[in-house]
Amino acid sequence: MTQRRLLFLRDVLVYAFTTFGGPQAHVAILLREFVEKRGYITEEELMELNALSQVLPGPSSTQTLVGIAWKVGGLKLAIITFLIWILPSATVMCLAAIFYKAFATSGRVDEVLRFLQPTAVGIVAYAAFSFGQKFLKTQVSKMLAVGSLVATLILQNPYAFPLLILLGGIISSALETQPKEDELRVKLFSNVNPKKVGYFLGILLFFAALGAIINRTSPFSLPVRLFENFYRNGILIFGGGQVLVPLMYTEFVELKHYLSNSEFLSGYALQQALPGPTFSFTSFVGAITLSNKGYSLGGQIIGGVVAVIGINLPGLILILFIVPFWEDLKKITRIKNSLSGINAVAVGFMVTALILLVKPFGTNWLAYAVMAGAFSLMCFTKLKTPIVILIGVVLGLIF
Repeated sequence: MTQRRLLFLRDVLVYAFTTFGGPQAHVAILLREFVEKRGYITEEELMELNALSQVLPGPSSTQTLVGIAWKVGGLKLAIITFLIWILPSATVMCLAAIFYKAFATSGRVDEVLRFLQPTAVGIVAYAAFSFGQKFLKTQVSKMLAVGSLVATLILQNPYAFPLLILLGGIISSALETQPKEDELRVKLFSNVNPKKVGYFLGILLFFAALGAIINRTSPFSLPVRLFENFYRNGILIFGGGQVLVPLMYTEFVELKHYLSNSEFLSGYALQQALPGPTFSFTSFVGAITLSNKGYSLGGQIIGGVVAVIGINLPGLILILFIVPFWEDLKKITRIKNSLSGINAVAVGFMVTALILLVKPFGTNWLAYAVMAGAFSLMCFTKLKTPIVILIGVVLGLIF
C-alpha cells in the first residue's frame, strides 16, 4: 500500500474519533481536512459526492467518505475506510447495550435518564423542524408530508414505509419534470452500461426479496430476521440518521416491541454524544434486542454486528457501483425531482415518530419542559448536540 493511501487511512482514523454534529458538520470537516489540507480530491468532487449521497438511500456521511476513498485508492481502500469509520462508534454502542441492564438497575441511573430521554426527544423535534423548513417549500411537498404522517399513524406497519417513499418520489418526479427533460434522460441512459446497473440493482433486490421471505418464515432465528429488518431500512433511508431514528422507533419499539421506549431513547442520546456516524446507533438496537430476548453475550454481539452490516450494506453497494458513472446520472432531472418527494415523505415519518415518542410522557409536564428546552437550545443557540446531551445528564445528577 502506497504512502499516500496509508496517510489517507490515518486521516480517516482521526476523522472517526473527532467528528461530531451530523452530516452537515461532517462535510465541513471533509472539506477542510481532505480537500483543502490534503488535496485527496477537489472541492467540486466532494460536493458532487455529497450530492450523490443525498440522492441515494443510506448513510450520507459514510457514502461520501467511502466515495472519496474509492477515488483515492479503489475498492480495497474504500472497504477498509468504511470499517475504520464505522467500527469505533459501533463498538461503543454495542458495549453500551451489553452493560445497559446492569447500569439501569441502579436508581441513580433512572434519575439521570429522567432528564436525558426528554432531551433526546427535543433533539428529534429539532431534526423534524429543520428538515421541514428545508424540504417543505411547495404545496406538493407539504401534502406529501401530511399524507405520510396520517398514513403511518393509521397503518402502523413497517411495510408501509417503502410504499410511501416510492409514491412520494413518483409523484414529485411526475409533477416537477418537464417533457423535454425526459428526452435528455433517454440520451443519458444510453451512455450508462446496463450490465452494471442491472448488477447492483440485482444484488439489492435479491437480498430484499430473500429478506422478505425470511421475515415471514418462522424457522429462521431472530438474528437472521433482524438482519432483514435493518437491511430493508437501509434501502429506505433517505436523509441520513435523522430519518433512520424515526423509522427504527416505529418498527422496533411501537410495532415489534424489541426494546422499550426508555432503552431506545437512552441509546439514541448516547449516540448523539459520540463522534462518528449516526447509523452506529443500530449496533445498540441490535445488541439490546437480543439481550431482551434472552441471548447470551455472544448473541448480543452478533446482534450488534448484523444490525450495523444490514443497515449499511445497501448504501455501500450503491455508492461503490454508482460513483463510476455518476457524471451521467447527476444530470438526470427526474432523479433530482424525485428526491423532493422522498424528503417530504421522510418529514412525515419524523413527525410520526415525534408523536409516538412524546406519548409516554403523559401528564409529566417536567418532561415536556425539558424537551422544549433542548429544542430551544438546538434552535436558537450554537451549542452542539453533545453539549445539549451533557446538559441533560447534568440536570439528572443535580436534581
